[in-house]
Amino acid sequence: MKRASLILLAMTCLVAAPVIAQRSSGTSVENAFRGALQDRSSRSPDEHLFVEKCAMCHRQMGMGTVILARRMAPETAMLEQRRDLTADYVIQAARMGVGNMPRISKGEVSDAQMAQIARYLAKGKQ
Repeated sequence: MKRASLILLAMTCLVAAPVIAQRSSGTSVENAFRGALQDRSSRSPDEHLFVEKCAMCHRQMGMGTVILARRMAPETAMLEQRRDLTADYVIQAARMGVGNMPRISKGEVSDAQMAQIARYLAKGKQ
């Protein structure tokens, strides 16, 4: 008796599955950024270095930008848009790490490259 009930239940599921799938096919979940690409353009050697070494996290859709947008005004979450960064702060934050950001070693970004990136983000401020 149990075996017959299980077989009947299995057959019912096989028959009903296409009907259930057909009814629920109108619902779909898509990635909100599907097809969106991060801006990787640059207009100067300093910006080019920032794009190469930092933009994957610190431009639009980057993890660093997303995390900063939770902690501060979203319009200032992208480092390039900030006006309060100094070169010394950028170097210190990158070399030591801040919050979820790992430290950036001299093997990954040389001191000369770090100074160039810091100048770019600080926009001339020390």
